[in-house]
Amino acid sequence: MNLRKITFRFFLLLTLLTSVSSYVRSEVPEGIITAFKTGNAKDLAKYFNNTIELVIFDKEGIYNKPQAEQILKDFFAKNPLTKDSFRLIHEVGKEASKYVIGNLYTTKGVYRISFLIKTANNIPLIDQLRIEEQNV
Repeated sequence: MNLRKITFRFFLLLTLLTSVSSYVRSEVPEGIITAFKTGNAKDLAKYFNNTIELVIFDKEGIYNKPQAEQILKDFFAKNPLTKDSFRLIHEVGKEASKYVIGNLYTTKGVYRISFLIKTANNIPLIDQLRIEEQNV
């Protein structure tokens, strides 16, 4: 096989992988990412299911949207975000459900964010949300 064919196949594979990763990344609504980056509980709550399993450290429960929004508002108030506040780390899943992991950077430390998005009637909604201390 000559160098030209190898180079062509390499760039074809690279283009394909880039396209696939861009497609996967676009499945998490940008509004969710922005809400985490800005610490905006109200905007994040727009993506909550009617009830949401919320775990923040050792506190765990199933809440309706307004309750979960208030809990997150309190969390963001007690943990001011740094300039580079949220990084998406990993996404896995299919159309109907997707599990997402990220890091939230605050003045009080780094927290691991994980959430489950379930899509019903083409509407992605957060069904579970966990905030855990990150051991860095």
